[in-house]
Amino acid sequence: MARNKKFRPPKISTVIGLRSEVQGNVTFAGGLHIDGAVKGNVIAEPDGISTLTLSEKGMVEGEIRVPNVILNGEVIGDVYASERVELAPQAKVTGNVYYKMLQMTMGAEVNGQLIHDEQDQKMLGHESDARPAADVKPDSSKHEPKTADKATTEKTAAKQTPADATASGMGRERRGR
Repeated sequence: MARNKKFRPPKISTVIGLRSEVQGNVTFAGGLHIDGAVKGNVIAEPDGISTLTLSEKGMVEGEIRVPNVILNGEVIGDVYASERVELAPQAKVTGNVYYKMLQMTMGAEVNGQLIHDEQDQKMLGHESDARPAADVKPDSSKHEPKTADKATTEKTAAKQTPADATASGMGRERRGR
């Protein structure tokens, strides 16, 4: 198996400064560095090299759809990276992270799911021939749980003594864990 070359982000061509706030979507190509705040989606050209760098002071409130993402700030929304995601020590993501390759440093926080996905076209919001996962329905006939009818359950419960009910878990209150 061939080893991947070390990733080198493109030169930063756009900066959103520390005291800047952008309200609305940001679309870019190349390198984008955010020290300020973006309240909207951050979307890059699907070129495979565009990179978003979010500093420890930066924040994005919206979806991120960028091939390469380096996070050290806060994201409230889902992250879709068709190539790689790097989560630095102060990264905090409240949302799902869809990635092809992931590097996560101790201290990074994801409050959502980490989802490995090879379909980069889907992640960047472009049309693809793949069927959406929601359309796939498993064959439930093989895995249907066996259930007792109500009459059988009532008869069993009526035959049990209070000691039997406690031993089997019936009649016991469910306590929080």
